[in-house]
Amino acid sequence: MTVKHQVNDEILTAYAAGELPEAFNVVVASHVTLCDEARVRLETAEAVGGAVLDNLDGIDMPHGSFQATLRLISDQPAVSIGTNPSPTPVCGVLPQPLTDYIGGSLEQVKWRPLGMGAKQAILKTTNDASVRLLYIPAGSEMPDHGHHGLEMTLVLQGAVLDGGERFARGDVEIAGEDLEHTPVADIGEDCICLVASDAPLKFRGLLPRIAQPFFRI
Repeated sequence: MTVKHQVNDEILTAYAAGELPEAFNVVVASHVTLCDEARVRLETAEAVGGAVLDNLDGIDMPHGSFQATLRLISDQPAVSIGTNPSPTPVCGVLPQPLTDYIGGSLEQVKWRPLGMGAKQAILKTTNDASVRLLYIPAGSEMPDHGHHGLEMTLVLQGAVLDGGERFARGDVEIAGEDLEHTPVADIGEDCICLVASDAPLKFRGLLPRIAQPFFRI
């Protein structure tokens, strides 16, 4: 799959170092699953990080640390050899990391209407950022808005038209506080996106601002 709009090296490095909020981790993990080039760039970032760790000076550990670690491992509950958990359902729209994260397929997502045919499903995550699945009917326009923080949108189905650019499956659009836009779902196919944000949106219209607390966007 050819992905035109990829996450930048700064975000990939932060992901590799475990410095991103969980919500953004879900987006990046799903993106690199769909983009071969981004996956190679991530492997490079991880290799560089590993080399840096190898060259760090060692840290003296308290006496008995190794034995204490072994005791912690041995104290964990044993898993029965015959245990065979059900396989994680796989859906063509959802990348495997996202399927694993929500614990099911797209058909099991509990959508909530936003109006005009659009709907969302807010996923459980840590409190430092939010992540949701967003469904936008083909040809529909999202309300004009800006951002109080960072928003990262991964297209999973269909395409989004925004600022003269077209974002298709696997593409990521990154929006910061300097961007105001009105994304439109391209005609031909309903759009499904995975959206992570660390701050509420800034809507210009009165009705979206009134509805914002109820929809948690």
